Amino acid sequence: MRTLLVEDDAIVADAIGAGLRDAGFPVDRVESAERADTALRTGHYELLILDIGLPGASGLDLLRRVRARGLRVPVLILTARDGMDDRVEGLDLGADDYMVKPFELRELVARCRALVRRTGQASSGTLRFGALCMSMPRRTLTIDGVPVDLPPREWAVIEYLLLHAGTVVPKVRLLQAISDWDDSLGANAIEVYVSRLRQKLAGAGVELRTVRGVGYRLEEAPR
Repeated sequence: MRTLLVEDDAIVADAIGAGLRDAGFPVDRVESAERADTALRTGHYELLILDIGLPGASGLDLLRRVRARGLRVPVLILTARDGMDDRVEGLDLGADDYMVKPFELRELVARCRALVRRTGQASSGTLRFGALCMSMPRRTLTIDGVPVDLPPREWAVIEYLLLHAGTVVPKVRLLQAISDWDDSLGANAIEVYVSRLRQKLAGAGVELRTVRGVGYRLEEAPR
């Protein structure tokens, strides 16, 4: 799930970025609220990790702007400030979670997964559709209990489609969800991943339908 990390400390940002990418989160990183605002206006993100103490406008200023224009991206505040007033203000402005530095990277990753699951209506961490069963925390996918071996990109595609099962996912949105600024993926790559997934999901009681000129929809296969 594509994540925007707003952190001006390069060492902290590198550690967070590495941990999230290992967990399957494509990550874009900016150092200021102004650059983050631009990124959020021009791209689509499933998660925003936001430091409060930034050069120029603060993270809380950015959060205020983001919520004022109706953007509902889940927000995790990550900051060295541990005062109760800062926590209350951040949550009141629309943050979904709050962590104080120093922190354990494993906990940060777990909280990020929880926020994405909550947004995708999968609070248990398990997605079921047809004979498919995906455990997001364990990163496993089975068909009637039989494990399906998926490379990271294919996993990212089917995870996103499962989170939005039954709705049309535009191809550009799917491409943004599985890649970050450092990737050079093109629209043709999505077609390749979808083709491979169709072969692997045969017999799962689902259909990965192409909506011509728009994108893809994961549906239950007709009986």
